[in-house]
Amino acid sequence: MRFGIVVFPGSNCDADTYHVLDRVFDASVEYVWHAATSLPPVDCVVLPGGFSYGDYLRAGAIARFAPVMSAVGRFAAEGGLVLGICNGFQVLCEAGLLPGALLPNDSLEFRCEWTHVRVEQVDTPFTAAARPGQVLRMPIAHGEGRYYADERTLRRLNERRQIVLRYCTPDGRLDPSSNPNGSAEAIAGICNDGRNVFGLMPHPERCSEAELGGVDGQAIFRSILNFTVPNQPVLAGRVGA
Repeated sequence: MRFGIVVFPGSNCDADTYHVLDRVFDASVEYVWHAATSLPPVDCVVLPGGFSYGDYLRAGAIARFAPVMSAVGRFAAEGGLVLGICNGFQVLCEAGLLPGALLPNDSLEFRCEWTHVRVEQVDTPFTAAARPGQVLRMPIAHGEGRYYADERTLRRLNERRQIVLRYCTPDGRLDPSSNPNGSAEAIAGICNDGRNVFGLMPHPERCSEAELGGVDGQAIFRSILNFTVPNQPVLAGRVGA
């Protein structure tokens, strides 16, 4: 299983993601610079968190024009797996690879805290290792994480089961108090119609080792590895769970 992590000027979670894939899961991983016009031989492209191009104009608005994004778009169109985390989710929406947009938090404050998300769909390459309704404890760190889409788009997302994660209470209930940014329908993560592109605002790479306070993020990476190489067990020799 080969991962490519795209690095934009301003990315700051690229090394964290690399560490988890390399040291926790023993996966093959390499960086891909934003100016690249093609991708190396990889099975999954990761757009990491951070502040690509300083988040000027709005989060992800400039990164969508990076040369590498044309290659990412072609890769996704051919069925390649694409994972966007936080700023990566914002970039995917700006690039049109996922519907909707990420707006400033309803509090107009940067939110950096632990949240809980409920797994709504498990028939995706990114959540197949989870249980339906499973609650994952994951951290967020964003100022523009409020997912928005018009009513028609939201209806389509529901009908096609593209809402993958929702913010919830620790026991899995949907409650306004558990929605940290005011996202429509408490949406924390969605996939495309083909289910091979997934964006989420919480950071699974920041909760994949017990030393960091939790390992629930491993569910995302385990899902990708198990889905892509179903006959090969995930290498878990250094996993903290």
